[in-house]
Amino acid sequence: MRPVYPFTAIVGQERMKRSLVLNAVDQRIGGVLIRGERGTGKSTAARGMAALLPEIDVFADSPFNDDPDAPLTWSDWVKERQSAGIDLKVVKRRIAFIDLPISATEDRVVGTLDIEIAIQRGERIFEPGVLAAANRGLLYIDEVNLLDDHVVDLLLDSAAMGVNVVEREGISFAHPARFILVGTMNPEEGDLRPQLLDRFAHSAEIYGIREARERVLIMERNLAFEENPEKFRKQWLDKEKELSHQIELARLLVDKVTYTSRDLLSIAALTASLNVEGHRADLVILKTARAQSAFEGRKSITDRDIALAAELALPHRIRQGPFQQAVVSEEELQERIEQLQGSTASAGEPEPVAEDEDHTPHFDKKKRPKPHLGARPTESEPE
Repeated sequence: MRPVYPFTAIVGQERMKRSLVLNAVDQRIGGVLIRGERGTGKSTAARGMAALLPEIDVFADSPFNDDPDAPLTWSDWVKERQSAGIDLKVVKRRIAFIDLPISATEDRVVGTLDIEIAIQRGERIFEPGVLAAANRGLLYIDEVNLLDDHVVDLLLDSAAMGVNVVEREGISFAHPARFILVGTMNPEEGDLRPQLLDRFAHSAEIYGIREARERVLIMERNLAFEENPEKFRKQWLDKEKELSHQIELARLLVDKVTYTSRDLLSIAALTASLNVEGHRADLVILKTARAQSAFEGRKSITDRDIALAAELALPHRIRQGPFQQAVVSEEELQERIEQLQGSTASAGEPEPVAEDEDHTPHFDKKKRPKPHLGARPTESEPE
């Protein structure tokens, strides 16, 4: 197994790293499309994220990584064995990193049912595909814009529904398919159709770093990693463990994060003011804001959480022109949210009733530090 470059050692690209972390906190968000130049660390970041995710409980022989604590999501494989009285042993397993080849066919992705055996013996024999292996893991698609549109549709459907159902000749088989979907692409090689682009929850546009000192830092760290991968990983082990533990705690907290009617109104007013089509963006912003709050150890979302979420959810859904993608910063989004709230109040509309008395209406930058992922080490930290 080849060594993996530490996620926390990646220089810059904060928006991409934040999106990956938040999708790790809540896989229901719906994945990220990373658009950028060649050699900007897209695949390195995805592999690094998968490597630091905590181990999960699974049934020992399950090819679907079924969650023993979530019976409502169990595959037909588990249900059949339970009905037969077979004892299912629970073990720990590392999060899977599944790399989908561009040449993947529909059967390779969703799996296949052996119709001949089903007809002759009355048995359901299912050959698992990529979606089965990726369940509760990370599914990575390099150059997603070069993948067949029909296959991309299948992947995005499964990511949205969290289940894969294969039906052939009246016979069906279902298994959970919830994963962190990471697609990368170089826009110079062609774009995705708008319908598919919208299906990705987040979009992160990344560029080569222009600041000379940071470029030097990238070279130094890469050379150190190539010379002695194990030594380099040990230098960053404490930071990796710290981030892994923070993600693990956030996963436990995210379903407890509350929001108010006012928060929902802020999200709806923001997307409406930017003429965002459909309602997927609103839901993505809410889920992402809750994940951001959980990652920072809080139980209620703030305007800043909404702005940070919108920064990831809106760029690929807002266009300044036919071929130009909009770039929206967190500060611009937060300012727009405050303006919208002000205009709502001045119009005499009733203030929505808060559902959580601890809700913080506005983010105070002096009191609440921004999340600090993969920052440059200080003098006491490894270089």
